Amino acid sequence: MPDIKQIRIGKQVTLFAALAWLLAGCAQTTDWLQGRSPAQSDSPGILGAPDADTYLVELRALAAGDPATQAEIFADADAAAKLTPGPSTQLRLGLVLATPGHAQANPEQAQQLLREALAEPLLLTAAEIALATIHLNSVEQLIIANTEARRLRESGSRAARTQEQAVSERLATVEAENRRLRRELDDAESKLEAITTIERSIRERE
Repeated sequence: MPDIKQIRIGKQVTLFAALAWLLAGCAQTTDWLQGRSPAQSDSPGILGAPDADTYLVELRALAAGDPATQAEIFADADAAAKLTPGPSTQLRLGLVLATPGHAQANPEQAQQLLREALAEPLLLTAAEIALATIHLNSVEQLIIANTEARRLRESGSRAARTQEQAVSERLATVEAENRRLRRELDDAESKLEAITTIERSIRERE
């Protein structure tokens, strides 16, 4: 039974899918209203390019899969990007790296790959551009959040170290003061004992 985290990730992937189809649908609707056929649109189909379902099925499997499945999906996408580099394989690997919840997730690398893929829009379908844009926005927000969290942790660590140092210095001061008072007490006791000895000697002579 999938845990809450997997369900949440699955919902995010579904939302991305809906947005991707919405953006693709808007482009097709604009073409129709302007009297253009799909073949005449500004974003013609790319021969051999994966359709949106191919990406979305893989992302769903990645989000809900076990670690072995996730590692296999990443390895396949990584190998494809290295063997046949291009916008579509870059996009695929970027989407895998942008999906949270698995060991190979890497927002910074995903950001770079998705930007590179979007730099060649003529080699991507409308659905691919929509998926790349949505996930790029997502990882950029995640990177900002991670940076802020790291800054707060470092700030908290510095404050904790400063406080710890202040406490250590205070303890050292207190210990030094205790040693001084102990020496003074020892001196006072020695003087008192000497006075007592003198007084006893006087009484004995009398």
